[in-house]
Amino acid sequence: MILGDPTTGDTATTTLDDLFRRAAARRPDAIALTDPPDRESFTDGAPRRITYAEADRIVSAIASRLRGLGLQADATVGIQIPNTVESVLTILGVLRAGMIAAPLPLLWRRADAGSALGRLGARAIVASSRIGEFNSCAMAVQVAADVFSIRHVCGFGRNLPDGVMALDDLLHPAPSEVERQIERDGDPASHVAVVTFDVTPDGLVAVARNHAELIAGGRAAMLEGGIGLEARLLGCCATGSFAGLALTLMPWLSSGGTLSLHHAFDPEAFAAQCRDERCETIVVPGALVPEFAGAGLLAHAQFKNVLAVWRAPERLSTSPAWRHPGASMTDMLVFGETALIGSRRDADGFAVPLPAGAAKAPRDADNAVLIADIARTATGTLALRGPMVPRHPFPPGAGRTGQPHLKADAEGFIDTGYACQLDRMMGTVTVTGPPPGIVSVGGYRFVQGEMDELVRSADSGAFVAALPDALAGHRLAGVSGGGDARLALMDLGVNPLLADAFRPRKPAAA
Repeated sequence: MILGDPTTGDTATTTLDDLFRRAAARRPDAIALTDPPDRESFTDGAPRRITYAEADRIVSAIASRLRGLGLQADATVGIQIPNTVESVLTILGVLRAGMIAAPLPLLWRRADAGSALGRLGARAIVASSRIGEFNSCAMAVQVAADVFSIRHVCGFGRNLPDGVMALDDLLHPAPSEVERQIERDGDPASHVAVVTFDVTPDGLVAVARNHAELIAGGRAAMLEGGIGLEARLLGCCATGSFAGLALTLMPWLSSGGTLSLHHAFDPEAFAAQCRDERCETIVVPGALVPEFAGAGLLAHAQFKNVLAVWRAPERLSTSPAWRHPGASMTDMLVFGETALIGSRRDADGFAVPLPAGAAKAPRDADNAVLIADIARTATGTLALRGPMVPRHPFPPGAGRTGQPHLKADAEGFIDTGYACQLDRMMGTVTVTGPPPGIVSVGGYRFVQGEMDELVRSADSGAFVAALPDALAGHRLAGVSGGGDARLALMDLGVNPLLADAFRPRKPAAA
């Protein structure tokens, strides 16, 4: 399935599998991926460290297994796996098989996952036995029962439910044929590679990107963030979003380095990974950087770069200055699933406003590359276009069928909905507010109106409020109307962030 035209430049015809194969051929014995050291606390299996040669074999094995199920090219495969090596290997395996990867947010449950995969006509799901206490494979079986198009459920881990095809055998050394590269019509880089999911005031939106658009997103992070070849990265962002892919998977593939994965957040595991893996670049939530620095978690001699991820970009302007000798910080402003733009802190450690017009990286360099065009709409919101911005509704025809989708204007700009101020004299744009009607809790977005309807359907007298939160953007607080709203919402299969808003709170001590 082809979307649009590839980006210009020497990566225009390059696929993600091409990048990985090149790195594996160049450094077969180098460590490619490492698990969090606390892996066993949130999922099955001991922490893994795998070389490029091992990763290449596993990717081929996953691709061969999927094709052996009878799945055809461009089949959509849902993926819900914690931030472990299996999550990366599965995405690459799906792509090597010529299929489309649809990584799901880790807190999605039956309602969200079923709605998203149903509208894509997904053919299979790959899940893990557990993510914390949650049985992702059991949910995948339920979703497969709900969604007619899904015919196969595959899983990693122990004690898999009936009907789930185990994949753990693919992780162990065994003779296997190298999966041949799938022949594609036209330019292989213009085919859809990954679908992620955004939430807009119109509802859930499927956002598809081809290989060239994904590579363009990774280029934005690498150039502005100063990430070089064979980089040692520590990624705290899961792969269930464009930001997670562009800031971890893409720099790793492009640099041919080592990617260490961190799930959720554990201070001891984080410090151990920085030290033991000699990580040079870390990808962390921007709001947490001051806390990390204050706790001494960034005090490692080899540490050079922080990519600070701002999923609520309007909060960047109030962030404190960056004070860390010998290490730079690049603010990565995330505009839902539309795009992300990086801006390295100035010499005094202060955040730099976005340029009005062409945003290039590295900023002010003679050989800078266009990352995005930035404009302010007539209604005062930020609009973007450029090589990483998705240009076509997905599935094809979504606009004609009335499904919510990202809409580009006649000039190719997509309105992000974020309020912004334009400084004409300085030629800069500052993000000042989030899209109206959207509640953001960490990396998860909710439509306020839909959330209110869900709560009322679970308990007619209940209501939920979104309260400002310095770290997460918002936090949800609910009041039941007499029934057990939390249990009713869990039965509906909604995001636990909403259900847990109704968790009974212990009274404050006198």
